[in-house]
Amino acid sequence: MSLPGLREEIEKDSADDISGDQNERSHSESQQSSCGTEVASVRSIEYEKENNLTSKTSYNKGAPLDKVRSRVSIGPAEGQDPAFEVDWDGPDDPENPLNWSLGYKSMVVAMMSYCTLVTVLYSTSYTSGIPGVMESFGISETVALMGLTTFLLGLAAGSLIAAPMSEMVGRRPVYLASLALHVIFILPAALADRFEGILVPRFFGAVAAAALVSNAPGTINDIASEKYRAFVFSIWGIGPMNGPVVGPLIGGWIFQYAGWRWLNWVVMIAGGVGFCFLLFVKETYAPTILRRRARLRRQETQDPRWWSRYDEKKSALQLLKVNLSRPFVMAVTEPICIFWDIYIAIVYAILYLCFFAYPLLFSSYRAWSPGLTGLSFCGIGLGSLLLIASEPLLRRFVIDRHKPDPDTGRPPPEAQVAIICGAALLIPLGELWFAWTCTPPTHWIWPLLAGLPFAFGNTALFIYGNNYMLQSYGVYAASALAGNAVLRSVAGATLPLAGPALYGKLGPHWAGTLLGLLELACVPIPFVFYRYGARIRMRSGLIRRMQEERSRLEGRRESVVMHRLEAEVKAEPASQTGAAVGQIEVEPERKEEIVGSGDLEKGLVREIMA
Repeated sequence: MSLPGLREEIEKDSADDISGDQNERSHSESQQSSCGTEVASVRSIEYEKENNLTSKTSYNKGAPLDKVRSRVSIGPAEGQDPAFEVDWDGPDDPENPLNWSLGYKSMVVAMMSYCTLVTVLYSTSYTSGIPGVMESFGISETVALMGLTTFLLGLAAGSLIAAPMSEMVGRRPVYLASLALHVIFILPAALADRFEGILVPRFFGAVAAAALVSNAPGTINDIASEKYRAFVFSIWGIGPMNGPVVGPLIGGWIFQYAGWRWLNWVVMIAGGVGFCFLLFVKETYAPTILRRRARLRRQETQDPRWWSRYDEKKSALQLLKVNLSRPFVMAVTEPICIFWDIYIAIVYAILYLCFFAYPLLFSSYRAWSPGLTGLSFCGIGLGSLLLIASEPLLRRFVIDRHKPDPDTGRPPPEAQVAIICGAALLIPLGELWFAWTCTPPTHWIWPLLAGLPFAFGNTALFIYGNNYMLQSYGVYAASALAGNAVLRSVAGATLPLAGPALYGKLGPHWAGTLLGLLELACVPIPFVFYRYGARIRMRSGLIRRMQEERSRLEGRRESVVMHRLEAEVKAEPASQTGAAVGQIEVEPERKEEIVGSGDLEKGLVREIMA
């Protein structure tokens, strides 16, 4: 099938993404709002009148619209009674992840950050033990680097499978199975008597671990309110962003005093601790919670009429089809994906090349021990932490200073790119700084300090680059990020293989200069998107379609809310309302409050897409 035909088929398959994925992605903003409940209350009352049913919806006529409570939130599918829809029991439902206590939410964030840290550090801790692996199996340095390559390729493959699995069964079962399999696959790698015995378990262990890396942001999104979500993401990011640094940092000492096999045993122990942590993390995915609640209600009452709006899901085959194909189609047809995927992949690949270059340069040219060589990554670690600590300031003084988008009331996606423009200059600065200070007689502190701007820029690019695509593509962001993750993982897996030849032929100074110039050549990308990003987004068929659907939903919502108010006035005596039937006026402020009180996708999405 041709690429245009495949794209058309994918768009057809995902026509319900506006109603499904967007609803699920944005439920954390909407599930405490009342507009969806308002719309469904009207529909439920009308349905009951037409079918002579007794309503299970409680409605206080004198209560404000944002206090109306109902089990119903969206229109039913054909043959389903809206009075039997299972939804949150009001805005204070204790099973709603947004209503969990601050202490428990903090514990969840810390545990997810730790588990992601464990899986990521396993990829780079391996590089500390490469000399021992070479000696044990009699292989070259390039062949030994295949252990790093296979792990990153496994992460790329696993990230495509993790998303549909969590959509089908929920996040918690996927996390538990993922970390358990990851820990199990470490065992044969630690006991391997042939080099192939390391490569195969590392690949499949990475496929399993990918669920923690790719799905953990979804968990953070589930429990964090919109106001504090960016801050919570930065706290969670301490683990995954510093995992690549912590790996060689502790790996050097472990290899020096215990050998390369203990690099596996230590991660296996840490993974076991993480598995115990995950046992205390409850399910956070709203569709899974509501589907389970509806199933239990049917079992308890022996009444099959109870249902949830998430009961109708795509089959496993359909989910895999969309998740495996759409990211690649977007990666070659969407301008935003094309340029940002290439840019992030180049930077990510050079970052992983550093995990080969640092041990080589500090051990060979400065005669540092494996343990001290691991400490050379402290500059990169501090630079990453500095960016994470600066997130509230960057958001306040850079992102929030931009003029709000009139369609969303929030800063436009290009506000995220403003930070990347500065980061794009820091990345080559740090690389060139390191290239010309990494060897004696220059003092060792200077190449370590070069890691500060290098890591600050890298971390800013990964965090705010992902946020830019997330904000630009909305319901299609998962596919955009999946394609980005695959490409950067493949690039990070392959470029380090060229490290021995690159540094051997050019030497440390010119090899680093070549990498720095390559990063410098990519600097115009964020500046172009900052200046012309709005125009580029409008050239995207997917984004135009998403905005058209949003506009349609706004119009339908206003129409239904006005119908709701008209029904309210008709139910009251004319003497009390002081208005004739059909002459209903709503104050502009009240109308805006009602129409904007919930997310656009929640109320009428199913019937519109039908």
